[in-house]
Amino acid sequence: MFSFFRKKTPAPDVAASPNAHSPSPASDALSTPAASAPASAAPAVASRSVATPVEAPASGGTPAAAPSASESAARTGWLSRLRQGLRRTGQGIAEVFTGKQIDDELYESLESALLMADAGVPATEFLLNDLKRRVKDTKAEDPAVVRGLLADALTDLLQPLEQPLRVGEHTPTVIMVAGVNGAGKTTSIGKLTRHLSDHGASVLLAAGDTFRAAAREQLLVWADRNHVDIISQEGGDPAAVCFDAVTAGKARGRDVVLVDTAGRLPTQLHLMEELKKVRRVVQKADSTAPHEVLLVIDGNTGQNALAQVKAFDEALGLTGLIITKLDGTAKGGVLAAIARWGQERQRDGVRGPVPVYFIGVGEQLEDLQNFHAREFAHALLGA
Repeated sequence: MFSFFRKKTPAPDVAASPNAHSPSPASDALSTPAASAPASAAPAVASRSVATPVEAPASGGTPAAAPSASESAARTGWLSRLRQGLRRTGQGIAEVFTGKQIDDELYESLESALLMADAGVPATEFLLNDLKRRVKDTKAEDPAVVRGLLADALTDLLQPLEQPLRVGEHTPTVIMVAGVNGAGKTTSIGKLTRHLSDHGASVLLAAGDTFRAAAREQLLVWADRNHVDIISQEGGDPAAVCFDAVTAGKARGRDVVLVDTAGRLPTQLHLMEELKKVRRVVQKADSTAPHEVLLVIDGNTGQNALAQVKAFDEALGLTGLIITKLDGTAKGGVLAAIARWGQERQRDGVRGPVPVYFIGVGEQLEDLQNFHAREFAHALLGA
């Protein structure tokens, strides 16, 4: 299990009033699972997240607990599944370093391997130039050592993407989640809900994907599994549902409102306009919201994933990414492409890189984990 925010002393029980679980005037679309746990079970969260299992205590708080043996074992098992998911890419790159010479042929083979891994031309050129500089500086002559230098270069490229999801600076923290159909958006919301709940945050879901027939029902199942409330309205206007959810989240004192939005292709301009509308309406319910705008990406889509990031960022202003399905034919190099794009736009005076908060390697709850640059680099390179 991973931690991305620090708990603090529990807040007063917001469920103590008789109306704590009843719909607010603005949220008559509320659907409350029968198994909903009382809000008193979830302490409030502090105003900043932590990216490591151990962190200095917040003012008046207690130190975060070190990971248990079971948590460490779970993390080790997850890393094994990540390596297995990226095995084909790792093998392809590892084969480049089976020779005995560091020459132009090695670099040409490496260039082809990185392009085949979906790293894209800009990231591939950047990594090759960085690697050649490191080889020159270290006077490396062993291909195995050069492979390690490549892992270091890739880690440094990916490092800006390694940032924690921040929860608690606003109450509620409104997280808007977008993504094309089939990317695993609703499933990722369900997994994220469980992790937030396990770490002490009270969560309210908004079933804003009213266009896809099964989306509402799918999110209702996740709400029931996680024992959280959900704002849902069959066939309703997605913006109205999201407005109701944010309003209800504020009234009920929820820590997080997770907003599911309709899946769409970035080329469907009229649907992208609908997403912009949802964002504007959410801001009417809370002028500071949404506090996070996440895009869920299918790791199997290669360079198309970068195109999605660019399109959704232009429309919504993304604050983070969730990369799913890194357990099949996914090549994973697209994260290098995303990182390089982030560097280039930061250099051009635009916003910095869009961080990768989580990556997923399977269907189980524990298969969604926070992103660590060095772990991913070594898994991708088979190192």
